[in-house]
Amino acid sequence: MKITMIGAGYVGLVSGVCFSDFGHDVVCVEKNPDRLAKLQAGEVPIYEPGLDELMARNVEAGRLNFTGDLAEGVRDAAAVFIAVGTPTRRGDGHADLSYVMQAAREIANALTDYAVVVTKSTVPVGTNRTVKEVIATTNPEADFDVASNPEFLREGAAIDDFMRPDRIVVGVETDRAAEVMQEIYRPLYLRDFPIMTTDLESAEMIKYAANAFLATKITFINEIAALCERTGADVKAVSKGMGSDLRIGSKFLHAGPGYGGSCFPKDTKALARIGQDHASPMQLTETVIKVNEEIKRRMVDKVFDLCGGSVNHKTVAVLGVTFKPNTDDMRDAPSLTIVPALVGNGAHVRVVDPQGHREAAELLPGVTWHEDAYEAAADADAVIILTEWNEFRALDLARLADTMRSPKMADLRNIYSAEVARDAGFTAYTSVGRRGIDDTGAE
Repeated sequence: MKITMIGAGYVGLVSGVCFSDFGHDVVCVEKNPDRLAKLQAGEVPIYEPGLDELMARNVEAGRLNFTGDLAEGVRDAAAVFIAVGTPTRRGDGHADLSYVMQAAREIANALTDYAVVVTKSTVPVGTNRTVKEVIATTNPEADFDVASNPEFLREGAAIDDFMRPDRIVVGVETDRAAEVMQEIYRPLYLRDFPIMTTDLESAEMIKYAANAFLATKITFINEIAALCERTGADVKAVSKGMGSDLRIGSKFLHAGPGYGGSCFPKDTKALARIGQDHASPMQLTETVIKVNEEIKRRMVDKVFDLCGGSVNHKTVAVLGVTFKPNTDDMRDAPSLTIVPALVGNGAHVRVVDPQGHREAAELLPGVTWHEDAYEAAADADAVIILTEWNEFRALDLARLADTMRSPKMADLRNIYSAEVARDAGFTAYTSVGRRGIDDTGAE
């Protein structure tokens, strides 16, 4: 089966590579000339563990190709996936569907035989019906169906998520489209991974509802963490106690500096706007958005308090700036709130991140980049753990403290503990939702 993927960004590239590994013939259409050149040269333009090897294997096998010619890519395809960006539209919070609709028009002009046009991009409810209208209007002779197939890929674990999904959601209108989608996912169906077939609107809503719920869990535990700090409770113990309840579950109950990334921020905003447009306000989601921004600002205050109320002329080492480990993605990362606040208040900020430099260099002006945590912390007044990369989980804290001018730590991912930090020589330690130690060494 030939599959065409319109857009070779994060979702499109991962999906295209994995489909080719199923044995399908996949063509990824990419209009960005720089990205296309890298792909055609065998270079992966994003960081995702294991993706480079999987891509190389399928290119070598002849199952995966890249082109900038959409008409060529669509020719003879049984399914054409739209996997373009749907960023938050400036000013109103809506998902920007301009790239989706442009792709729909170009696909319409390229169709010569029956194909299923599948929306992989995250789109508001009703978008697939609009895509159908656009294609039918652009090319009244086109023989096609539309389908909604939202992605549920976690950055840093996307290949495993694709190959071993909790579920595959497919929204269709016809049996013919359902059969094509079933054949595409046949390798997973044969291994008993569930394929959930719904109508178009339900498939679209599932994606937004799932992401909004997960964002709510993160924000809830962060609010509980703030209360724990005031009452003396330990948020780690609270999270464990809550997560042991099977009705709640332990995932997404880790306190930290707020959610970020490519999905949660834009999808919660889009869901809030969808609710407003349909006179059914998503009040809980709207509050989650507001509280998440407050949490990021609270982290800034936490660092200021660690440094005695001011960071002016102080050297601060920041460990990790991507929104999560195992990715180079900087979209809506908490660092984009915290680091500029430090720089803007006179701090000399040193940054270490295993993969973030390429994306973050322009987004975080005024910082200096270093190769490792010990180099960044040398003669520093404070160190902040902002992203829980594995290399920051196993630091020699005594060595780190010994290099610093003032051994103080803001552990915003709760990797260590006050006791461990104190024993390593830190004079002040703060984390999220747990007791710390101040300059006197008192807890």
